[in-house]
Amino acid sequence: MIWLTWRQFRLQALVVIGAIAILAVFLVATGPGLADDYQRYSTEFLKRIGLERINSYLYVIGQVLVYAAPPVIGAFWGAPLIARELEAGTHRLVWNQSITRTRWLVTKLAVTGLGAMAVTGALSLAVTWWADPIDDAINTGQASGLFDIPRMLPPVFAARGVVPIGYAAFGLALGVAVGLVVRRSVVAIAITLAAVIAVQVLSPLLLRSHLMTPVETKVVITAENMRGFMLSGPEDDAEVVHLEAKLEGQEGFWKISEETVNSAGVVQTKLPQWLAKCGPPGPNGTTDPARKTFDACFEQLADEGYRQQIKYFPADRFWSLQWRETGLFLLLAAGLTGFCFWRIRRDLS
Repeated sequence: MIWLTWRQFRLQALVVIGAIAILAVFLVATGPGLADDYQRYSTEFLKRIGLERINSYLYVIGQVLVYAAPPVIGAFWGAPLIARELEAGTHRLVWNQSITRTRWLVTKLAVTGLGAMAVTGALSLAVTWWADPIDDAINTGQASGLFDIPRMLPPVFAARGVVPIGYAAFGLALGVAVGLVVRRSVVAIAITLAAVIAVQVLSPLLLRSHLMTPVETKVVITAENMRGFMLSGPEDDAEVVHLEAKLEGQEGFWKISEETVNSAGVVQTKLPQWLAKCGPPGPNGTTDPARKTFDACFEQLADEGYRQQIKYFPADRFWSLQWRETGLFLLLAAGLTGFCFWRIRRDLS
């Protein structure tokens, strides 16, 4: 059974393994040099490596491949694994050869599941190792070109560490489950591919931020730490509806939410009308008498008790969040696997 299972999906496996092997060669060849450059150039590291295009190419390609692995494995390894047998009717021949349905499914899931997790894990950990100097530099406040997104943020988070392993296991189990239900390989591939990509997109928005309690802090906004100032309404009668502050002393964090609260801690959807009349000094430091400077406005705002309430995950929670998200998707994969065993014993003939 193990040999037969390997023969049935070896083409898909070899294509994925081949792509990873090619990337691995470049990562191994350039990784040690990248780590040495980080020690040598320090604060100029990202600017220096940005001058060599191969670093940018490897950074993007590695990230794309890690993100692509779970939906590809789910759609092209998982979805046809059982659906192809059911569609062709070859499952009946196997079950008539003294091989039980449970043993048949266990073998298929074990070979492909362990293979999927091993391949994705090797790819993700190789990319994580190679990009570690870049991620460290970004977490210290450096930024240059492509290298400006901390690994805690959604565009990078799921392309690092162990999370891709959880997504790969989930994608494979989902593909097998969909194949068992629809019994058509092409349809199962399309559904699985769309579903896994949708989960990857929606997970940061609907799931990740709830896996642990974020750090909460209140910040007094000043002209120096202000990052955003949003007005609403006509120019001559505008209202301030949003302020955004920098979080001093933190780098590489993921901001979950930011709200303005008054002295009683009540969230404010609109701020005092006079705040809309604030502005920077004019040429040579002159100020329109009808307007206040940002310094004066924010000082008054602070005196009245307004604060920015910020919820965020600091950079040092990266691995804690990684393990929690991985564990969740492994549990979902286990649940889908249980469904597959129930389905194949009860509903198939």
